[in-house]
Amino acid sequence: MSSFTSPLLVSVLIDGKNWQLERPFTFHIGSRYSRTYVKVPRYFLTDWASIPKLLTLFLPDWAKFNKSPVLHDWLYSTKMIMGEAITRKQADDIFLEAMMICWQDFPKRNIVAYLEYYAVRIFAFLAWRNKRVCRK
Repeated sequence: MSSFTSPLLVSVLIDGKNWQLERPFTFHIGSRYSRTYVKVPRYFLTDWASIPKLLTLFLPDWAKFNKSPVLHDWLYSTKMIMGEAITRKQADDIFLEAMMICWQDFPKRNIVAYLEYYAVRIFAFLAWRNKRVCRK
């Protein structure tokens, strides 16, 4: 099972919409001790999950405010894992994997995770295309 390495610690910016990561975290892909991982650095900015208003009516707060959307934002910003270019599908698949880890204690995690996964597969192509690559 994949794993995150530390708690999520963020602070809100003055605009009230964006948040800054105050502590880096790492996500090991595929298994707990995988040598393939994503490290999201301190000070990275996120807007959490960019969920259409209609979907927010059906999703619990835990579906928006957790490490998985921060990880997904980072993957869309860098378009890389460990120096290797990734596809949008790879980024979205890692997002799904991360949601399953973050939400393992919630009974409806599969429904919510797949709803978000398919939403990004359908609608996030513009974000992927328009995102300027941040190489850190």
